[in-house]
Amino acid sequence: MDANLIIEQLTFENKALKEMVIHLQERIARLEKNSGNSSKPPSSDIVKPKSKTTKIRRKKRKRGGQAGHQKFTRPAFRPDEIDQVVEYELTLQDAKGLIPLDQWQVLQQITLPEKLYCVTEHRVRKYVDPKTGTIHITPWPPEVVHGGLLGADMSAMVAFMKGGCHMSFSTIQQFFKEVMQLDLSRGLLSKTVQKVSQSLKPAYDSLVKQLPEQTHLGIDETGHKNNGDKHWTWCFQTPMYSLFHIDKSRGSKVLFDLLSEDFTGTLNSDYYGSYRKFVRLTDATVQYCIAHLIREIRFLAEQSCKILARWGQKLLDHLKALFETLHCHQKYSASDFARRMREIRRQFLTRIRRPPDHQLAKTLARRFKGKAAENYFRFMTDPNVEPTNNGTERAIRYTVIDRRITQGTRGDNGMRWCERIWTAIATCKKQGRNVFEFIHQSLSAHWNSTCSPMLL
Repeated sequence: MDANLIIEQLTFENKALKEMVIHLQERIARLEKNSGNSSKPPSSDIVKPKSKTTKIRRKKRKRGGQAGHQKFTRPAFRPDEIDQVVEYELTLQDAKGLIPLDQWQVLQQITLPEKLYCVTEHRVRKYVDPKTGTIHITPWPPEVVHGGLLGADMSAMVAFMKGGCHMSFSTIQQFFKEVMQLDLSRGLLSKTVQKVSQSLKPAYDSLVKQLPEQTHLGIDETGHKNNGDKHWTWCFQTPMYSLFHIDKSRGSKVLFDLLSEDFTGTLNSDYYGSYRKFVRLTDATVQYCIAHLIREIRFLAEQSCKILARWGQKLLDHLKALFETLHCHQKYSASDFARRMREIRRQFLTRIRRPPDHQLAKTLARRFKGKAAENYFRFMTDPNVEPTNNGTERAIRYTVIDRRITQGTRGDNGMRWCERIWTAIATCKKQGRNVFEFIHQSLSAHWNSTCSPMLL
C-alpha cells in the first residue's frame, strides 16, 4: 500500500478519534453535573457527591444542651391563663408536727379537654301570617349559611393543616376521626379548602397588582405537576411579601404578564434564558446570582483538562476573596472596603475574559463581555441588591416540599388554592403575623361581605 495513502488514512482516523474523545469528555462532564457544581436542584442528585476537602476531625459533641450555653425555659402561664388549680397536701398523719406554709411548689401542665369541639345548633323562627297563611322565616346569618357544617375557625384549621402542614385530605380525615372523634368526609374537607381559597383571593390579587411597582424582585421557578402535566411554580420575592404563581409556561411570557413591559426595577435571578430575554426587551436591570455562578465555575474546576481546571480554580479564589471581604466589611472603612471590592472585581474580570482554549471556558467568558459584566456586580453599587438569589430559593423550597408530599394538584382550583395559601403563609411569616388568624379573618370577612384583610 502506498505510504501517502496510509498516512492519509491514519490522519483521518486520528481526527475522528479526537472528535470522539471531545464528544465523550463533554458527555462525561454533563453526567458529572450535580447540585454542587451546577444549577441542578439537590433532589436531582442520585448520590450526594463526596467532598474533596479534608475535614478537620473534632471531638464529637454530646447530644442535648452544651456546657456554657444559656438554658431556655418557657415563661410560666399568667394567673388569668390558668383554667384549673389542683392542690396536693400531706395527709394529717404525714403532716403531724409540721406547720403548713402559704407557699407552693408549682408545676404547670397542659392537657386536652375531653371534647375538642363545640356543636352549635342554629335555629331561625318561623312566622305565619294569620290572614294569608303565608310562612315567613327569619333570615340566616351569612356566616352560618356559608359555613355549613364547619364554622369559620374549624374551616381555618382545615386550611392550615392542608396548606401549612402539608397534610393530605386522608390524613386530615384521620386526625379528625381519631383525635377529635369527628367523622368528616374527604369531599367536605375539599369543599372547605375551596371556601378558604375564595376568601384569600382579594389579598392575593392585591399583591399581584403591586408586583410591577416593585423596585427589587427576587425570582425563581420550580416544577409543579397538575394532573400529571408539567407546570411551573414561580416565586416573586420582595422585602415585605412573597408571591407564588403557577403557570404552564417557564418562558418570559409569565414575566411580561405579571410585571408588564414597563417594569423598570431590578431582578435578582439565575442565568436562565427567560430572565435574560425579559431584561433585554425591557428597561429592567438584573443581578445574576453569584451562588449559581460559583457552582458553574466549580464544575469547570473539577474537569480533567488541567488548563481548564486551573483557570476555574483561580476564578473561585477571586470569588472566595470577594465574599470574605463582603462578610467582613465592618473591619474596613467605607472607602477601603469599596477599593478592595473593586480590585477583586477587576482581577476576576481580567482572568475570566482570558479563557483557555476550551469551549466550556469560552462559553462562560462570553457572559462578561463589556457592560454585561455589571449584571453580576450590581450589588456593589446598589445596597438594596443581594449578590445571590438565596432568599428566593429558600422561599420556594416550601413549595418543593409540598409537591413531594402531595404529588401536585388535579385542576385549576387546586392550583389557585396553592398559589394563595403559599403566598399567605410565606408573607405572614415574613411579617411576623399569625397565619391561622389571617386565614380565619379572611374567611369571616368573605362570608359576611366585609372588607377582607390584606397581606400588605
